[in-house]
Amino acid sequence: MALFDVIHTLDRPKLAHALKAEMVARGKAVRMLIQVNTGEEEQKAGVAPADLPAFLALVQDELKLEVEGLMCIPPVDEEPAVHFAFLAKLAREHGLPELSMGMSGDFEAAVELGATFVRVGSAIFGGRPPLVSTG
Repeated sequence: MALFDVIHTLDRPKLAHALKAEMVARGKAVRMLIQVNTGEEEQKAGVAPADLPAFLALVQDELKLEVEGLMCIPPVDEEPAVHFAFLAKLAREHGLPELSMGMSGDFEAAVELGATFVRVGSAIFGGRPPLVSTG
């Protein structure tokens, strides 16, 4: 909370409650985006699209957190534009102006479909080094 102004990965009630408590303790509000698991992948974090309305009600109405938009990371083996368009539709339906979608390899499609944030770390810093096993 001390280092960031925007959190892009709000995705579960426990985290929402912890962030609310920390904001109250620090006297600092942080902008937030809800991560939506548009591909409904078991290994990925994010709110299932069907659960988004209830989660928004908890976060905005009950906890009074400032949710500005949605974020997604599409499945690696699917066309990202389909997921970007779906996320943009969800954001419009819920009156959320910000969209965090697109990374170094697909940010152009994300921008065309309304991204207001893109994550292009590897385009700037290069790829991650391979994991090395020590055992």
